[in-house]
Amino acid sequence: MSLEEHPTVRRIRQQETDRVEEVTQPLDANWLRQLVLDKGTDDVGFVEMERPALDDQREDILNAFPRTKTLISYVVRMNREPIRSPARSVANLEFHHTGDEVNEIGRDLVRTLEDEGIKALNPSMGFPMEMDNFPGKIWVVSHKPVAVAAGLGMMGIHRNVIHQKFGNFILLGTILVDAEVTEYGRPIDFNPCLECKLCVAACPVGVISPEGDFNFSACYTHNYKEFMGGFTDWTEQVADSKNAIDYRHRVNDSESSSMWQSLSFGANYKAAYCLSVCPAGEDVIAPYLADKKTHLKENVRPLQQKAETIYVLKNSDAEQHVAKRFPYKQTKHVGNSLRPSNIDGFIRGVPLVFQPGKSKGLNATYHFIFTGDEAKEATIVIQNQKVNVEEGHQGEPDLRVTADTKTWLGFLKKEKNIVWALLRRKIRLKGSPKLLLAFGKCFPQ
Repeated sequence: MSLEEHPTVRRIRQQETDRVEEVTQPLDANWLRQLVLDKGTDDVGFVEMERPALDDQREDILNAFPRTKTLISYVVRMNREPIRSPARSVANLEFHHTGDEVNEIGRDLVRTLEDEGIKALNPSMGFPMEMDNFPGKIWVVSHKPVAVAAGLGMMGIHRNVIHQKFGNFILLGTILVDAEVTEYGRPIDFNPCLECKLCVAACPVGVISPEGDFNFSACYTHNYKEFMGGFTDWTEQVADSKNAIDYRHRVNDSESSSMWQSLSFGANYKAAYCLSVCPAGEDVIAPYLADKKTHLKENVRPLQQKAETIYVLKNSDAEQHVAKRFPYKQTKHVGNSLRPSNIDGFIRGVPLVFQPGKSKGLNATYHFIFTGDEAKEATIVIQNQKVNVEEGHQGEPDLRVTADTKTWLGFLKKEKNIVWALLRRKIRLKGSPKLLLAFGKCFPQ
């Protein structure tokens, strides 16, 4: 008897044939939706892999799971009052437990789909991520645009997804599936965001401007103080300390204990006040509409008046914002951990670390020419307190900067001295050096 004639092999071969026939047919959307809801989610939608909304992350998704044909986006609600509490340990407990729930649901769903002969993959809700790519893109899938494409809400001015029913008190999960679905979701036809600007009023570092601009650097520096970058800054404080007394001058006992807590129980957010105060969503909005003053008194003022340390870059817009708006809060300088490891990272990062307030009065076009390991050209225009970055050279420059790649990256990491680089002609300028100084003020280190 040959191997293929063996009863066990014949039985398995038949099962494989039946299963292949099953999964080549699109999955029934109603069946799949109910399956996901039964796992404990609060809402779900489906997005086909070819959707234009996924253009900027399709390659990364397929690198993680080449068989992806459909993305399942799902929502798990958070309890609102813990997120609103000035006691951020309570808020962080809610963030972490809901995040664990999202991941458990994703894992359970993938197991069920596998049992049905459907290949699937569940990227994490948050961490772990692909830290080999840090400080570049470290996430496998961007959950927010997938959720928007699936019809699970819209982005508010605070850059969080606001679900039409549950508001922004949600966390998101995504499953990559090797199957098509009979019906896909579509974005909702309105934005639940009220543009009430309470997120603007509550944010301790002025991340969101009244015009809706977003200062990523300020948010990353303070709210994520005990995540990747803040941890790097802390380890450098440890390394630079001469002894225990010097360390305590740099990092007080409360900060050391807080870092221990994050290392032991999961990284804690320092604020996330934009989520706390948001009144949008059908299940959330009624008390706000009934009595806006009470909403301000109970949910906004306690966060504004909370005495706390706010972590900022020296000479940043955030530092100025705290001093102007929050007399109960004190600032502390930390290092900039958004240090690019290559020129592409520098170019992509310029809009993220740009400080509009520090660019006031500066209107200039910069042409960069990078030589050496990474030959590249770029144009950076700073005008009317906004920045625009384009590859190649566009327009006439006010300052042309020619820089050796390693030297420029070393300068950004504070490993190279700019004066030394200019004297050694590792960095060359054509135009006024004052424009380079003005450029640097827009990107505090």
